[in-house]
Amino acid sequence: MKKRIPVLKSVVCALSLTFSVLATASAERPVLPLPSVGEIGGQCQAGIADLNRKVSELEGIPVETEEGAEAFLKGWNRLQISLENLHGPMALLSQVSPDGEVRKNADACSMDVQRFITDLFQNAKLYRNMRIVRVNDDEERKLRQDNVSAYEDAGVSLLPDKQKRVKQILARLTEIDQEFSRNIRENKTRLVFTPYELQGLPKDYIDRLQKDEKGNFLLGFSYPEYIPFMQYAENDKARERYRFAFINRGTPANLRLLQEAVNLRHEMAVLSGYRSYADFALRRRMAKKPATVDKFLADVEKIVVSEEKRELDELRAFKAAVRQIPLSEAEIRRWDTNYWLQKVKQVRYNIDQNVLRQYFPTKASMDWVMGLASQLYGIEFKKADVPVWHSDVLYYDVIDKTTDKQIGGIYLDIYPREGKYGHAAAFPVQGSSTLENRLPISVLVANFNRYGLDLDELETMLHEFGHVLHGVMSRTRFVEQSGTSVERDFVEAPSQMFEEWAHDYEALSTLPLYCGNSCPKIDRDMLRRLNESRRFGQGIFYSRQALYAKYDMKIYSDKPGDVMDTWVDMEGKTLQGYDQGTQFPGQFSHVVSGYSAGYYGYLWSKVLALDMLSRFNGKLVNPQVGRFYRKTVLERGSELPADRMVRYFLGRSPDSAAFYEDISGLEVNK
Repeated sequence: MKKRIPVLKSVVCALSLTFSVLATASAERPVLPLPSVGEIGGQCQAGIADLNRKVSELEGIPVETEEGAEAFLKGWNRLQISLENLHGPMALLSQVSPDGEVRKNADACSMDVQRFITDLFQNAKLYRNMRIVRVNDDEERKLRQDNVSAYEDAGVSLLPDKQKRVKQILARLTEIDQEFSRNIRENKTRLVFTPYELQGLPKDYIDRLQKDEKGNFLLGFSYPEYIPFMQYAENDKARERYRFAFINRGTPANLRLLQEAVNLRHEMAVLSGYRSYADFALRRRMAKKPATVDKFLADVEKIVVSEEKRELDELRAFKAAVRQIPLSEAEIRRWDTNYWLQKVKQVRYNIDQNVLRQYFPTKASMDWVMGLASQLYGIEFKKADVPVWHSDVLYYDVIDKTTDKQIGGIYLDIYPREGKYGHAAAFPVQGSSTLENRLPISVLVANFNRYGLDLDELETMLHEFGHVLHGVMSRTRFVEQSGTSVERDFVEAPSQMFEEWAHDYEALSTLPLYCGNSCPKIDRDMLRRLNESRRFGQGIFYSRQALYAKYDMKIYSDKPGDVMDTWVDMEGKTLQGYDQGTQFPGQFSHVVSGYSAGYYGYLWSKVLALDMLSRFNGKLVNPQVGRFYRKTVLERGSELPADRMVRYFLGRSPDSAAFYEDISGLEVNK
């Protein structure tokens, strides 16, 4: 997932997770300043005072003249850079700092920045200037339109009492987003499991677990602990207990927060003259309106539900045979699904996800991913010694091979620790601006097993690094248009496309080079079995994704309803039904933050990702196509609408055939 909510374009959502460093007259190594607990408050106050001075300067520029228009656009760009400089370190450190006080103070600063942003986009003088400023090309024209839209979304043209209410709503939505995330991130619960309950789990997994004084095992909610448990623990009740705790780890407080966020967004949409928040938000995206999304999701469901039923029937039959029980008693509950999927894949395809970890050592896999990017896009990564927020974090300069010049920098923070953001995400922390010789920075934040990855985790690594590349290879004139600032329903496409290199023989055959040939090599037969095993379970996976997207659209419809009752009703109508007592919406952070009325974008982007992949014509390690993709998509950010960039890259209009082949389990030529 891409962890970003653009600061200046989408003020209707919670504040972004972008950061930057001071702009310089010439491009220098971009690194992150790391303020201490005591420095945060002072930096925040000084930064906001500087931002207000820049706003006053922009208000007085006569934008009707050619010289004035140029000065205004440059000044606007510098304002955004200063905003990144202030907010960036705070937003990132609130998620990754090992110091709880730093996280707390950074959150507080983010609230102050949000108040500034709301005031900025309710500034009538700047709104007028932005509406009438003279522009000279497509990039400037889109910059103007996107910002006029942002002003209107923030309620600048509403009557004063409505404008004031929108301001209150935006501030509260930021608080809700922070608190919702914190309730999950700061949860320090440890579940106690007996040795008996851990039967079936790999020895190396068990050996790394903490124990209590009685010799029982203590497990938290990090992915390296939870996912293998759900795949290998033989005890049904233990898996059920762990899943319930994992699903409910943010509740009941987060249910109240989500309900409040849904109600506030609905109120804001109505204040702006729209029937629903979905109508309000989608008019700025590729889909344009809820009816388009609803039809798209219905078309997906027509395929995936039948595939899901077929797969669940196969799992039931397999369970009945293994347990020697009647088929009628071989129920597959949600805490059973991953366990029995893994069992079937072991027998049918001779694929054991845990064994795959020796093929994909974590550090070597990360180096391999960077090596692929180097080969495809004509860049290289040079490790450098810079200040970091934790000893696990690594920094790399990103160099263009042709010019031998630095084009950006990346940080890698890929191992779990207490208090850290709990998922995998890319933070496009500093945007590019060629006007100011400003180089981009991206940060990869993940929670990978230190000792090796399974295939799903390798895909996740590629996915998130696809976001990193989208950010760090940006070459946009204006910082606001940098990298992943594209439409929400396109932003996942470049990262989803990069996942496919995990299934390509030519690419995977080079991975052993990055571990000194000490890890085994994937041969063609094994890759065939891996790809076939990956397809088994696609119906279950995509059916779940469709449910998430439909739920998101429902709660942001013109009749939002109760968030928990809606979930119980919708999940209850699925093939596996609703699990009594689970409260999934309380940890569904997407619908609280930037993916509200936008979760469908994961499926929508997948259509574009698989179609763009066809441009490689089955030869994924093709630098010629890779460099063309870099120039036409990755470097352009949001300078052009997404559909226009895709058409230019493909040489035609997008097509959904590859997507529907993928989700239906049909063989796709690789």
